[in-house]
Amino acid sequence: MTSDSSAPTNINEQVSEAASPVSPHNESGDASVSTENAATVTNPAAVSELSQEIESLKTQVEERTGQYTRLAADFENYRKRMQKDKEDSEQQVKRVTIMELLPVVDNFERARSLIKPQNESEMTIHKSYQSVYKQLVDSLKRLGVSPMRPEGEDFDPNLHEAIMREPTDEHPEGTVLEELVRGYYLGDRVLRHAMVKVAAPGEGTSPDSSPTASS
Repeated sequence: MTSDSSAPTNINEQVSEAASPVSPHNESGDASVSTENAATVTNPAAVSELSQEIESLKTQVEERTGQYTRLAADFENYRKRMQKDKEDSEQQVKRVTIMELLPVVDNFERARSLIKPQNESEMTIHKSYQSVYKQLVDSLKRLGVSPMRPEGEDFDPNLHEAIMREPTDEHPEGTVLEELVRGYYLGDRVLRHAMVKVAAPGEGTSPDSSPTASS
């Protein structure tokens, strides 16, 4: 029988070729990378250097986070400050405007207390301007304006301005006897101090503890 000259002549050679180890990286450059990685892992100096780099990156992240937090806090404080400044400015404009209107309210109140209509025609006029007065007062209420009611209270220089003193034994010294010019609040703040008459010591009473009053 004629044998094929191209076939292996020795079965042992076939087994040897099949069993010989072939590296998967023999045909590429990955073998060198794996070798370097393995060398790095087994090199204490390289491991230490990597650890230092990681710690440095962590420190940078913490610094950036802290900077961001501070910037956010500064911006929030700035926003609140600007909002407060805006509210204060609006409140100041409101105060100035309302203060210009209060003398008009005072005149309406004086007219109501002094004018006594004598006939139907005068009563019609009286009711007419009183309706205007009521409309004005209602508008001020909507803006947060409220009147003081100091009669019978103790004199308080933060709220009242004493322009008269009346000796009396019927009320303790320093009691507000009468509101001569009405005071007003704007919200919870004093818009205008009330001008008042204050009780002074009566005859035979020592005036040692009389309240301070401006004339």
